Amino acid sequence: QVHLVESGGGLVQAGGSLRLSCAASGSFVSIASMAWHRQAPGKQREWVTAITSPTTTAYADSVKGRFTVSRDMDKNTMDLQMTNLRPEDTAVYYCAALATVGDELNESDYWGQGTQVTVSS
Repeated sequence: QVHLVESGGGLVQAGGSLRLSCAASGSFVSIASMAWHRQAPGKQREWVTAITSPTTTAYADSVKGRFTVSRDMDKNTMDLQMTNLRPEDTAVYYCAALATVGDELNESDYWGQGTQVTVSS
């Protein structure tokens, strides 16, 4: 119903930068909010950042001042600009969307397949 595809992951050195993108497609009526989550090897998935309108954002304390999330509501895309990356940022990053699909009464969560970010020491 909502297909989310992440891109932009890769290998970078500590202190480097990387930009992730998420593109949404499908039969959804609207996307209320989008978010990035990440999951490091052997650890549970954690929330990183969320965005509703282009100017309404929230960040986990661990990434404040280093990550910037943005959203293009016309193109149904979301970007995550990551700077000053640290080895502890290494994880699979997942795009998520809260969306209304077709004639469904309730909003539902949708997830992408994830993209790997590896930060070397």
